[in-house]
Amino acid sequence: MRVFQLFLLGLFIATAQAATLPDVVKSPSCLHCGMDREKFSHSRMLIEYEDGSTVATCSLHCTAVELAVTIDKIPVMVKVADYGSKELIDSEKAVWVMGGSKKGVMTGHAKWAFASRESAEQFIKTYSGNIVSFDEAIKAAYDDMYQDTKTIRELRKMKRDKHQGGASKH
Repeated sequence: MRVFQLFLLGLFIATAQAATLPDVVKSPSCLHCGMDREKFSHSRMLIEYEDGSTVATCSLHCTAVELAVTIDKIPVMVKVADYGSKELIDSEKAVWVMGGSKKGVMTGHAKWAFASRESAEQFIKTYSGNIVSFDEAIKAAYDDMYQDTKTIRELRKMKRDKHQGGASKH
């Protein structure tokens, strides 16, 4: 009986969190890399295009990929999760922190968004980094694209090789 109650509590907590992130319910995985947007709810982004369509990503890296490959679509809003609250905010109004010791999502050069300068400054006290604009953050995402993509491919190959090697031993 106790196990069942714990299961229900866990289910309630998971459902309550998902309910607070409707974009994650609608788009649970990143269009470009397949990563779990709930797991990366602190870095997720949502692009709204002029034609009414939306694209959900896990990170600024995948947003940069999306914007590069859909050059003929006009974005009217690019939203990003506030690192602390996980609520989506306008990426151009966000206070961005670039660099620091906190490992980034899909990048070796971290870029985080905050709803307030105070939150960004508090983050910098813990992890370091520099406050930048959205334009500077996305430009850095494009500049980092080759190395980040190369690293992601290498990590995925190692993971595949590990699983294939492990499967052949059994």
